[in-house]
Amino acid sequence: MRIWPGNAYPLGATYDGGGTNFALFSEVAERVELCLFDDDGTETRVDLPEREALVWHGYLPRVVPGQRYGYRVHGPYDPARGLRCNPNKLLLDPYAKAIDGHNDWNEALFAYRFGDPASRNEDDSAAYAQKCVVVNPFFDWGNDRPLRIPFWETVIYETHVKGVTMRHPDIPDDVRGTYSGLAHPVMIRHFQKLGVTAVELMPVHQFVHDSTLVDRGLTNYWGYNTIGFFAPHNDYASFGGHGGQVQEFKSMVKALHQAGIEVILDVVYNHTAEGNHLGPTLSFRGIDNPAYYRLVDEDRQYYYDTTGTGNSLNVRHHESLRLIMDSLRYWVTEMHVDGFRFDLAAALAREFHEVDRLAAFFDLVNQDPVVSQVKLIAEPWDVGDGGYQVGGFPPLWTEWNGKYRDSVRDFWRGEPAGLGEFASRFTGSSDLYEVDGRRPLASINFVTAHDGFTLNDLVSYNDKHNDANGEDNRDGESHNRSWNCGTEGPTDDADIVALRERQKRNFLATLLLSQGVPMIAHGDELGRTQSGNNNVYCQDNEISWVDWKEARNQDVLTGFTRALTRLRAEHPIFRRRRFFTGELVGDTKVPDIAWLRRDGEPMTEADWNTRSGMTMTVFLNGHGIPERDALGEEITDDSFLLLFNPLGDQVAFTVPPRDYGRTWEIVVNTADPLLAARRRTTRAGGTVDVAGHTMVVLRCRY
Repeated sequence: MRIWPGNAYPLGATYDGGGTNFALFSEVAERVELCLFDDDGTETRVDLPEREALVWHGYLPRVVPGQRYGYRVHGPYDPARGLRCNPNKLLLDPYAKAIDGHNDWNEALFAYRFGDPASRNEDDSAAYAQKCVVVNPFFDWGNDRPLRIPFWETVIYETHVKGVTMRHPDIPDDVRGTYSGLAHPVMIRHFQKLGVTAVELMPVHQFVHDSTLVDRGLTNYWGYNTIGFFAPHNDYASFGGHGGQVQEFKSMVKALHQAGIEVILDVVYNHTAEGNHLGPTLSFRGIDNPAYYRLVDEDRQYYYDTTGTGNSLNVRHHESLRLIMDSLRYWVTEMHVDGFRFDLAAALAREFHEVDRLAAFFDLVNQDPVVSQVKLIAEPWDVGDGGYQVGGFPPLWTEWNGKYRDSVRDFWRGEPAGLGEFASRFTGSSDLYEVDGRRPLASINFVTAHDGFTLNDLVSYNDKHNDANGEDNRDGESHNRSWNCGTEGPTDDADIVALRERQKRNFLATLLLSQGVPMIAHGDELGRTQSGNNNVYCQDNEISWVDWKEARNQDVLTGFTRALTRLRAEHPIFRRRRFFTGELVGDTKVPDIAWLRRDGEPMTEADWNTRSGMTMTVFLNGHGIPERDALGEEITDDSFLLLFNPLGDQVAFTVPPRDYGRTWEIVVNTADPLLAARRRTTRAGGTVDVAGHTMVVLRCRY
């Protein structure tokens, strides 16, 4: 087959309408073979003829979209020096835009013989390995443009492409669990009714199902095991193979954008699916192991691991950094996504050993004209020393606020300590973000996420129940800050059921009325349960899928969630862009925020440290908002009182004096979600009876 010189840029396989340019980086390679595969598996090998700036490249005319391919890299195999080239292993292109098939976990995928890691395995892996696919880059986006919804108007819905659609009775069978299923009109209507402005998709980069899980009849359901940073995961495509997943993903984004909903991707750039020194040779390891992975300096056959997965991407190397940045730009410019949530983001800041907020990765993101303009969310920790970095990321970034989750959980289960921390978390965590000029919007607030109990299970279980994972219940977090409300698991006790429902509403009301950016975990508004399993990473089945038929019995909870998102959207006092100061507003006698006891008097230092002080009133002054609107006009709003009672007994709260407001109306009562028994108004100095384990919100009428 005749091959032309082609170009060293762009990397990957690039179709131009007449043929395809192939380009692969490898500093250690001595020879690179491009391998083309017919539908029947017949392989044709072509040497890439050119090497320029460490990139091997060539152009093949008449190679069109749908062509499957891979690489064989000839070079040194010396694991002690960190070199692991083996031309018997078919390798995926790190820049592949689509990947076809699945790995068949044969010994041929490994560079050594099982039982003898020091040996070299010469078996050909092509018959068992996934293949790359040349894709058609052309797509009719119409008038699709970035929505650029500001963070202060954002409500995030963390979801799983398959898990949220697989059991929906109104989605056709052939698109359930797919990108098309997520963009189905019934899903879009649900998002819109719920008040969601962005869906945060759990990993959709092509990932690998670990051999250890497959051997146990399980899969890597969550997908935190990436092998292709440019390729949409093929299992989520209803169009089948040959690159159709790219068009389907783009169609999904386009449909969600038309509905006013942004798309955020949960991305895993901290490690790959090749694991540690005993892992398979699928791509990066066989192309240029020391460029793509951090190796232990003392013995380079081993991998430096701060992710708990066996390896860490080498963010000290220019090529790994280029890979990450090229991937991010591709998903923004070509796939039109609106932002990213970075898994174990602290690992990306480890140029040497410690997490460094001045790391090259942050510099590149900050200077990039494309990536710097989208939503950037860090999971601000990894498993290495000093890896817990909540509040430690640079100003451009927002963060999953794990301290918010822990504090809110403790508050509503009646933990006597930490009331001051709860107050800080509820008002945007100024102690974490104000020091470096960030604002409340740097805090992505959540009570539950994919990792851990669902909201229903948080109030139904004291302990994890992960037996289905096959690890003797050793996996998953053991300290969940949960409370089963009196009995473990399902119950027919009406009082316990009522308390659990009220606790769910307490969590949702706190989340959606806190300063910062709220994130709801999918199905929490529907009462979704995982039967106490807090680590369903390997459960691609009814344990983890949303049960939409059962969800129809949760209309009250769904309607309550919808009412809260509407209240948040209608009132800018709940989504301020600056922190409260506690200072008096104008010529009034009241500040922008006040913390009051149940008797309506200001809290004292002693109140913050007593159990009785757990009941409190928070006053939010609608006339103390410092921001201005897009036309430079002042923003004013109603004032609100939020009454918190996490104790078991009913408490009478005194409405504060007239300086705060004369007449108040109850707009939220977690003990009476339909407000069937609400008093229309309550005057200053009056009382409001707040049931045990209840939150009440009052709006000032005048």
